[in-house]
Amino acid sequence: MKKRLDIMMVEQGLAPSREKAKAYIMAGEVYVNGQKEDKAGSMFAETVKLEVRGKTLPYVSRGGLKLEKAMKNFGVTLKDKVCMDVGASTGGFTDCMLQNGAVKVYSIDVGYGQLDWKLRNDPRVVCMEKTNIRYVVPEDLEGPAAFSSIDVSFISLTKVLLPVRNLLTEDGEIVCLIKPQFEAGREKVGKKGVVRDPKVHEEVIEKVRDYAMSIFMEPCHLSFSPIKGPEGNIEYLLHLKKHPEGTEVPVSLDVSVEDVVKEAHGQLD
Repeated sequence: MKKRLDIMMVEQGLAPSREKAKAYIMAGEVYVNGQKEDKAGSMFAETVKLEVRGKTLPYVSRGGLKLEKAMKNFGVTLKDKVCMDVGASTGGFTDCMLQNGAVKVYSIDVGYGQLDWKLRNDPRVVCMEKTNIRYVVPEDLEGPAAFSSIDVSFISLTKVLLPVRNLLTEDGEIVCLIKPQFEAGREKVGKKGVVRDPKVHEEVIEKVRDYAMSIFMEPCHLSFSPIKGPEGNIEYLLHLKKHPEGTEVPVSLDVSVEDVVKEAHGQLD
């Protein structure tokens, strides 16, 4: 009988969870009978030889790799800061924040029971499950956060950015993950919810950027996620800083949207 590669990895003790297994596979670290395999859903007989080579994942999920890239490329520092992880899921971003010196992380998600056990039991983590960020108010937190990541699905960032802004310190920062499949119109989303057209990618990035400016968030840096989303969508990392209300918001991006999209497709397609 054949089984999915990610399931076999968990069963054989090569990964603690399917999410971790997928991360190893997408990082090019999994070999089947000596051949590299990059699809978690590939089916194999249970008699094949599985190996994980190279560096194993440093976070509880591959999401941590996304924030890690943003921190390195955007010069974001989290040491001694209170942070929020919006759309925390398993907690890859939360884990990355803690490993980079965050003193407290509010891990917020509409789901339940997803946050990794290690993080759930960490005294620095405030697990806010079954919580919609759109309805969180400052009184729900012990104090404002200096930094927030946003990694949400099935909702546009234009519905989430303002509630997050309202929970930040005056010099607060955001790194948000732009997912074209949840920002583009339905007519522009292809099979299995994948958006492949670079022009549509440019449009959705510009839409989120312009909305951020309208609520006094300054776009500072833009890049692409080092790994694709679950269905193969290219995703983008946007760094925003809180700007005083009522004043003109500058665009400080040091790269063009077109160039970032072009580079993303060149590396990930």
